[in-house]
Amino acid sequence: MDLSLDPRARRLLRTLISQHIRDGGPVGSRTLARSSGLDVSPATIRNIMSDLEEIGLVSAPHTSAGRVPTAQGYRVFVDSLLQMKPLQDAEVSQLRAQLPAGAGTQALLSNTSEILSAMSQFVGVVTVPQRGQFAFRHIDFVALDGNRVLVILVFTDNEVQNRIITPRRPYTPSELEQTANYLNAHFAGRPLHEIRATLLRDLRETRSEMDRLLSAAVELSEQALGGAPGSQDDMLLAGQTRLMGVQELSDLERLRELFEAFSRKREILQLLERTLHAQGVRVFIGEETGLAPLDACTVVTAPYGANGRVLGVLGVIGPTRMAYDRVIPMVQATADLLGAALNPDAPAP
Repeated sequence: MDLSLDPRARRLLRTLISQHIRDGGPVGSRTLARSSGLDVSPATIRNIMSDLEEIGLVSAPHTSAGRVPTAQGYRVFVDSLLQMKPLQDAEVSQLRAQLPAGAGTQALLSNTSEILSAMSQFVGVVTVPQRGQFAFRHIDFVALDGNRVLVILVFTDNEVQNRIITPRRPYTPSELEQTANYLNAHFAGRPLHEIRATLLRDLRETRSEMDRLLSAAVELSEQALGGAPGSQDDMLLAGQTRLMGVQELSDLERLRELFEAFSRKREILQLLERTLHAQGVRVFIGEETGLAPLDACTVVTAPYGANGRVLGVLGVIGPTRMAYDRVIPMVQATADLLGAALNPDAPAP
């Protein structure tokens, strides 16, 4: 669509959208004449604006007022007219300090959603990787009453989880210690999803005094190293209330639908997961999200990861009238620095 625009139309569209993002109101021809730097009359500008309106890039909210960009206009702006403003070195340093390497994953992710919200003044969001994507460093079993066993899991990303499991039979403290020693000696540093498959294969192949120990290891690890209890969040959101002060989202019914979508999380999580394997930042504008409550919103996302693996997606949800030139580099920088904090042995970004 933008390929058909001549240089004057592109210049005027960029000026109009930049002015609208800055001021929030419709932009008139006289303002464009002053701000665009083009030596053309307001009448010529009005003609070009009519052409842009005809192809759906701008609209006139009132007959006598200026024009505002449409979602399609923002799309052209983001794809081909935007001039990015990379974060200043001081901002990157501050961001790095708030995402220290070696901090626990949960703390880093919570910080990330808060940071994105504070920097953008919109909603910060980050998906939470499943525990199964991380290797464990150490495991201990402690016998409780009845058949119950307390599992203490220490992961390589410095997270510690306590889980209570109920095996099919009671285990003695000696059996639990033997099983923990076996798992620590043979499986520490390996992702959880690999461990059960290896144990089952070993159990099939061995016919010896190891059977009893392997059987215990299979049963205990299947429960201990499976999915975490249902308390784990799939996604962390911060700053939802910031949207209540946004002019474009001031309609109460629209806000209610938006907050219901935040509360359900499922649809937004599915949108974010569509970008898991994207190269860099993705921008969904208005109806591109596929979610009716986000029709007046833009979602800017980027995947993050460690050790060469994608772990999740982070981003910003705000109105379509946002400072794309700042939000896009901010989301990318945050994804890079979160990945570095989760992978402290890698070179710093």
